[in-house]
Amino acid sequence: MGVLQTEFEFVLPKGYVDENGNLHREGVMRTATAADEILPMKDPRVRQNPAYLSVIILSRVVTRLGSLSMITPAVIEALFTTDLLISKKCTTGLTRTALIQSRPNARSADINLRSRSSLWGNNRLPP
Repeated sequence: MGVLQTEFEFVLPKGYVDENGNLHREGVMRTATAADEILPMKDPRVRQNPAYLSVIILSRVVTRLGSLSMITPAVIEALFTTDLLISKKCTTGLTRTALIQSRPNARSADINLRSRSSLWGNNRLPP
């Protein structure tokens, strides 16, 4: 049995511009855990606006962005829409990859269905 990969590098199309004008495009994201998806449900910002769940989850699973090692919801909020959609799709892809690695004999249709049924709310991701 192979080693389960839980961290992945990514490059944002536009990138995050910090308060000093520095551009951060390359980052590392880890696979979300159950706690990453469940604990933010208690956050008042998520209760007020369920779409904010994706911001909280991404701030938990992105471990590095450029030279930034502390990724806060404010950093995720400042991403361009294109980058936010790419990041969300990457997270969905990580879930799918983890499922494939943990169930190598699973049918592709099962994995596609499971990878799209997360607690991200009704946010529709691009195919």
